[in-house]
Amino acid sequence: MAKKEKKPKSERFFYGLLEQIKTSKSTFAVFITLRFFVILAMVVSVIRGNYENLFVCTLALALFMIPAFVEKNFGIQLPSTLEIIILLFIFSAEILGEIQSYYTKIPFWDTMLHTMNGFLCAAVGFALVDIFNRNERFTFKLSPFFLAFTAFCFSMTVGVVWEFFECGCDLFLHTDMQKDTIVTQFSSVLLNPEGINVPIAVNNIHDTAINGNSLGINGYLDIGLLDTMKDLFVNFIGAVVFSIIGFFYVKTRGKGKFARRFIPVVKHHFEYSDSKTTQANPETENSSDL
Repeated sequence: MAKKEKKPKSERFFYGLLEQIKTSKSTFAVFITLRFFVILAMVVSVIRGNYENLFVCTLALALFMIPAFVEKNFGIQLPSTLEIIILLFIFSAEILGEIQSYYTKIPFWDTMLHTMNGFLCAAVGFALVDIFNRNERFTFKLSPFFLAFTAFCFSMTVGVVWEFFECGCDLFLHTDMQKDTIVTQFSSVLLNPEGINVPIAVNNIHDTAINGNSLGINGYLDIGLLDTMKDLFVNFIGAVVFSIIGFFYVKTRGKGKFARRFIPVVKHHFEYSDSKTTQANPETENSSDL
């Protein structure tokens, strides 16, 4: 009998992640559908010679594998609902937002994604702390409020770091990730002729000119500040919503079916004790039926 040829390590790694995705039929269906559209966009990008879009498509395909990678290598089980939301978020941000220009075509698109980002980051932060909090190797035990507050802070920190990234790209790579906002009035101490710290109000701005050329807009361009504040505010809303969900999830310890759809748990329903043995965790067993 001929010796079976061993697949390359990279190929075995990919198929291992694919098998991980197949554990949920709904997640696998969404993964395959979105992957098909991304590959279709890649083909179109190659035909048109748009290699920037080709890179975005490649990045999206790589990001699609992150949930399965986390589950396979870190012993964490992502609920199907949360995993599907993550996949849709990646597709909406990279393919629809960047390639199809939904960020400019649909006014609320960026706001929606930042709100969802706040929700997802709070879920990740909450799961990380909750898993540690329930592990017998750690002596500290956090209250439901502190867990929810930690998840909120984690989400807001990720949002702030992302805004740093957007600002850096705009400054050094000359992108426009922090979208401009048209403002018709403002107040500034720089316009005070006496040089004191008293702001001077400027109202009813009717036009903005650059190098003597009118832009034909009723107002001036705020280059990023208001957009950043709006993004952080909707991130705040998403973080607060999930923090409230997480608070009641811990308060009732997993009895609510809704919260379990968004909160990752330890895979295979085990926790390590100080003696490095495994034991069943009945709390996570109740959350396995999603």
